Amino acid sequence: MLPAGLALLAGLDAGLLLLGLPAPVTAERLPAVHGMLLVLGFVGTLISLERATALARPLGYVAPALLGVGGILLIVPTVPLAIAKIVLAAGTASVLLLYIPLWRRQYDHALLTQLLASGLALSGALIWIGQDTMTRVIPWLIGFLVLTIAAERVELARITMGPQAGIRLLVHGWAVTAALVIGLVFPDAGAIALGLGLLSLTGWLVAHDVARRTIRATGVTRYMAACILAGYVWLAVAGLVLLLGAPQAQPAYDAVIHAIFLGYTFSMIMAHATTILPAVLRIALPYRPAFWAPIALLQVALVVRVWFGDGLGMPVAWRLGGVLGVIALLLFVLTAVGSAVLAGAVRSKAPAVAAPASADAAAREGGAR
Repeated sequence: MLPAGLALLAGLDAGLLLLGLPAPVTAERLPAVHGMLLVLGFVGTLISLERATALARPLGYVAPALLGVGGILLIVPTVPLAIAKIVLAAGTASVLLLYIPLWRRQYDHALLTQLLASGLALSGALIWIGQDTMTRVIPWLIGFLVLTIAAERVELARITMGPQAGIRLLVHGWAVTAALVIGLVFPDAGAIALGLGLLSLTGWLVAHDVARRTIRATGVTRYMAACILAGYVWLAVAGLVLLLGAPQAQPAYDAVIHAIFLGYTFSMIMAHATTILPAVLRIALPYRPAFWAPIALLQVALVVRVWFGDGLGMPVAWRLGGVLGVIALLLFVLTAVGSAVLAGAVRSKAPAVAAPASADAAAREGGAR
């Protein structure tokens, strides 16, 4: 988790530099590795760590270790960038291998979809080794995150999605993969096909996800549903923009990557943080109403950046939305850490509170006798 956290902070720092704003660290190559820091260095490490925990074998932790180390190497100026790229590619290959025993343990279509998604991540990492830019890499990373997160939703909501949910998800996974392959030769056709695939997947998920009903609940259930539905909205926005063809122009490119990597991905991370992170880290992370603040701020940031900044061509809104997005993610980290610390403090005080109560009960029992 420590390398993943460092990758997150470095990625946010790089985001400020790309916005043309002051940042705590101004390393020369930070802006060039911004995307990989967040996608593979942070999210990829989290995903592989959760899967390694599920596998419960020491070798499973090779994948998150390599991705975490690769993320650190990206920001160490004395390490050649090519070496960092190779380590990240090795990490994605390890993620692919990590899914094989999981799938053999349970022949499940959702797991097979995640195996396919890890193959897309490996493809993107290998392509990046020979590229100076992220243009050809981004579509493969989109496929990796979209399919992995969708598969985890199917795993968690299988009862409401029906017995055929895994098969339908896998069909969508192959459709997304086909679109990526088409895009290698015909970028516009591939982008349109990818947009159609994302819209079809979003429509199917929204129609069958229990979040549509649990949004009427209260507490953590409503919070999770709101985050999930917000993520689906941004995935649909990205799909619509891709229907215009390969996003070569900066506004379209910016809108697609931030709608997916921030709007979809981080909304889903925020939704499941209170359930997945405790299972991985073995710490209590209870839901608190304060969790609404970062998710609400993230949605505002994306509306300002994507709608006003990219859509209406307002540079000030583009920068403001970017800054608000950075603040939202930092606020989420602080909220999660604060919730865990408070839970630990309450747990540590529990025995001290319980002891006098037990003594009083014993005294009362002795008096009764």
